Parts: sequence; structure tokens; C-alpha cells
Amino acid sequence: MISMLASQEPTGKLGPEPWLTAPETVRVFAALQRDGADVRFVGGCVRDALAHKHVSDIDIGTPDPPNRVMALLAADGIKTVPTGIDHGTVTAVIDKHTFEITTLRCDVETDGRRAVVAYTEDWIVDSSRRDFTINALSATPDGDIYDYHDGIPDLAHGKVRFIGRADARIEEDHLRILRYFRFYGHYGRPPADVAAFNACRKHAEKLREISAERIRHEVLRILMAPDPADVFLLMKNAHVLDEVLPEAGNIGRLRATAWLATRALVLDGLHPDPVRRLGASLSADADASAVGSRLRLSNRESDRLVKMTEIVHALREPLSESATRRLVHMHGGEAVADATILAWAERLAEVAKLPSDETGARRKMLETALAWKSPTFPIGGTDAQALGLERGPQIGKALRSVEDWWAASGFSADRDACLAHLQKAIQDMSTQKSQKKDNDK
Repeated sequence: MISMLASQEPTGKLGPEPWLTAPETVRVFAALQRDGADVRFVGGCVRDALAHKHVSDIDIGTPDPPNRVMALLAADGIKTVPTGIDHGTVTAVIDKHTFEITTLRCDVETDGRRAVVAYTEDWIVDSSRRDFTINALSATPDGDIYDYHDGIPDLAHGKVRFIGRADARIEEDHLRILRYFRFYGHYGRPPADVAAFNACRKHAEKLREISAERIRHEVLRILMAPDPADVFLLMKNAHVLDEVLPEAGNIGRLRATAWLATRALVLDGLHPDPVRRLGASLSADADASAVGSRLRLSNRESDRLVKMTEIVHALREPLSESATRRLVHMHGGEAVADATILAWAERLAEVAKLPSDETGARRKMLETALAWKSPTFPIGGTDAQALGLERGPQIGKALRSVEDWWAASGFSADRDACLAHLQKAIQDMSTQKSQKKDNDK
């Protein structure tokens, strides 16, 4: 895995980066380098800086073992958290800034799910245990970049390539199959690396050994790629999608959903969303609840997925503003916005260009779902009891009747009007009950 030509000298330079010279960063490096250790930025922050992407997480590598790292930071009054101490990782915390610091490592033993590691002081050995060439970059505090596996040219050409033999790297950690498609989606350009693709296809069934939580994490991040439909098609061709999300049969709707929320529309509150994109990808006969359960979505995410896939069937044709508001009142703005985008995307998947009046109507629906806030229904169960209705299912029935009337009126009726309508509804229910008794005699 180690190139015989790997240069021991820096081969690139980071441009000016605010995180590179931030006081918190400088303080952490000063503490870690107190004894002269060769400490560097590693992985994603170096890669993303070169790719001109936003850097959110700062990872640091050091030859010092974790106990020494914690002692050096503590000596400077920096809080540390042993977030992954078994694998040599501690987190430094300064105010709201965090830095993940990991001791240089090499793999001693792997089984496809976890690794036993040993510490090393060799940067080339440490870089060689990483998955892809673009993730094996490191940089000094001065911005000098070390690239032992040609990650810089790979990044420039959109080539996502395993370090060494792709088969071997996947055998070490089966999750790297999904990680390949995630990084391809965010950093790659076609065509896909042949060796990487073939290895992912060959070992696709091994994803069954990976926990649902880890699969969920990767699938949702894949869905946040600029063009997730292209990635899903690649995964389908590699038989990977069949293993993790066989219900994803609506690639056209997924493509249109991503296009609407990123390039076609500019609306407050509208942004790329992985759960919405997940819903967009599901076939019409998919069980959204089962998908949420299998992927270990949170209760909120699962409920949202189910709601959008249920409501979308009612939005084949655009709704009026009043009907849209009633739907928002029933299901919430988020669910209606999701379903509106999915229904719109479904139409775009069928017809490349919609009539202008339909486009305008669907945009108005989406604007309403995103911006309109449903008023609070002005009466409740205690009001029904005060008017003589006994506690029980009849209260819910009467209130639903009034609420439907209130919504149909455009939510304009005040409390007194709703109480009057409730009283009438109770009287009607009493009359119906008496008539039923007479008919039963």
C-alpha cells in the first residue's frame, strides 16, 4: 500500500484559511508541539480546504500517545474528552471549538467491522491505513501539505481511489463500500474508478454485517451529494443499493427533488434535506415506516418520512391556497412542503417542462407550506363538557366537526362563533341519538 516513490517532502501548500490561524487552533498546536513533536492537520480539513469547500471539523494527527496528548493539553488549561481513547483519539475543547486529535496508527488486525491498532511515529504508515487517497493528506500549521498517495491530483481530477488494493481495503472495513459512494458523490466525477467500483460490487453482500446505525449515517450523507440520483444509479449498478435500500426505485423523482431544492427554486426555508430526498427515492409501493425502522431513523425522521409519502398522493394536482392551508393545519408545514416538492418532482420526472400555470400553482403551494403558520383552534374539550357533553369519544367527534367547519371558513371564525357552532353540533348529535333510539324500538 505504501508507494516506493512516496515523497518525504511537502508537495503542496494550503492557501489562507481562517481556521488555520484561528487563536484556538494556534493554542492547541502550541500545546501539542511543546516537546517538538511533528503535529499536523489530517484528513477532511486538508482535503476540503484544497477543494474550496467549507471546513467544519478539524482533525489533528500526532506521534504522541493519548495519555501524553491529554497531559500536554491539560498543562495549557485545555479541556480534553477521551472520545475514542481505545483507538487513540481525544477531543480538545476551547470554548465552542473542538479538535479531534488522534495518535498515528497502524492496523494490527481487522475483521471487516473493527480494527485493532498499534501506535506508530511514521506518517507514511499512518496515511496508508486510510481509505482513499484524497483522505490521506496531512498539513503542517504553516500549510505545507504532505501527499504520500497522489491525493492532490486525484482530488483535482475528481478521482476517488482506494489506497492500495481496493479489495483489501474493503476486507478491512466493509463500511468503506458506502464511504466510496459518499465520497464519489461529493468529490468525484465520472467515470468511476474501475477497481473501486468492481470491488464494491464484489463485496456488496458484506454490508449485511454492518450495523443499521452506520448504514443510516452513510446513506443520509450520500443523499446530500449534489446529484444523489447519479450516485444511487451507480450504487444500483454495483448491487449496493439492493443491500441497503432496495425500496429506492424512484430515481427520476429523486433527481428532480434535488434539482428543485438546489437550483430551480430560491425560497426562505427551502434547502437540501436528506430525509426528503430519501422519501423522494422510494417507490410508490414502499413501506416508509419499515424503511425508517430498518435504517434506525429517529422517531421524528420516521414520522416525517411516513407523512410525506402519504400526503403526496393527494397532491397529484395543485391545490388552492385555502386547501393548502387546511392541509398544513392537519399535517404541519414541513410535511406539506415535503409532499409538495415530491409531487412536483414526480410530475417533472414524467414531463420535462410543465405548463407555466401549473408551475406557478405548485410554487404558491410550496410558499404557503413554508411560510404560513396555522392558528390555534380556539376551543377544546372543556368547552364541550361545559355545554353538557359527557367525557368520551363524542367530544372528539364534535370538536372535529367544528374544526373542519372552522378550517373551511379560512380559520377566520372566532371563539364565540366556534362555540355557537359546537353547541349546534352537540344538538345535532343529540337529535340523531334520539332518532336512532326511536328507530330501534
